[in-house]
Amino acid sequence: MKFSKNIIKTDPEYEAGLVQDFLAAQVKGIPKRDGIIVGVSGGVDSAVVAALAVRAVGKENVMGMILPEKESNPISAEYALKAINKLGIRHLKVDLTANVASFKAYENRDKVIKEIFPDYGPNHKFNIHLPQNLLDVDRYNYYTLRVDDGKGNVQEKRLTKKQLLAITAAANVKIRSRMIALYYWGEQYNYMVAGTTNKTEFILGDYCKYGDGGTDVECVSHLYKMNIYELAEYLDVPVEIRERTPSPDTFSLPVSDIDFYFCLPFHLLDPLLYAWEYGISAFEAAKVLDLSEEQVKRAFRDFQSKHTSTEHIRVLPGSIERDWIKYTDRKALKPTV
Repeated sequence: MKFSKNIIKTDPEYEAGLVQDFLAAQVKGIPKRDGIIVGVSGGVDSAVVAALAVRAVGKENVMGMILPEKESNPISAEYALKAINKLGIRHLKVDLTANVASFKAYENRDKVIKEIFPDYGPNHKFNIHLPQNLLDVDRYNYYTLRVDDGKGNVQEKRLTKKQLLAITAAANVKIRSRMIALYYWGEQYNYMVAGTTNKTEFILGDYCKYGDGGTDVECVSHLYKMNIYELAEYLDVPVEIRERTPSPDTFSLPVSDIDFYFCLPFHLLDPLLYAWEYGISAFEAAKVLDLSEEQVKRAFRDFQSKHTSTEHIRVLPGSIERDWIKYTDRKALKPTV
């Protein structure tokens, strides 16, 4: 297939049918499940998955979970409820603040932020973000902490690796708490936990191992982010959700997925990612996408870096039998009598 700007476009009717059949088959598999549970975040990916789950097993067999914590954007729960009500599915709203606090995630994270900005307090909000000049200069992916005091004063400072890990570990506690809630309720109803990770996120590693990556089934991980928008329109997902800027919603100060991780708008990111994945030359991709060859090469290097550094979240935990055996003598591993 010749590379073009529309290379990733799909037939949403076909894709909806494919995912619908896949989910229905998974529910009937081993072990057999009685339905599907979806964490509905107020974003477009989860709204699409919830709608496809309804098509697969009927609205009476789908449950939506709204899982905020004290730093979640209030609009997330509002939009999640819009999607749920439109589908007519049952739902539960469970506040995860106490779960996150029990790990001292807020407390320990705030200590790190106060070391950087001593005046940081309860009225401040923060996020972290990457440089957004991906195509323009050769650069490293380093994170910057942004703090807003709520009075129009914003401070920023580049994070060390240790500081970054402390902040992201706390954010991941939130994401993993959502997974625990989904399985707690899912197991009570014998429901399958459906993931909402798309292909753009999966390839580049923008999801949390044993968090939003901890699911029974990933039904849209073959679809790029722009394909999700195509499906959302086809499935008549509420327009507010379709038009909402995608966000991780794990920091008190809102930040987009683009600022936080991807560094490119999805209409450009996805065809570039396709070109990288399928070996399209930088020269050809540049010509089609109206970019310079060097800009495409910068994007490709960024994709390779992110894909490589997140490989561990896409694979099963390492084991002697599966991974190390190829480097050792099998006889040496046989039990002695």
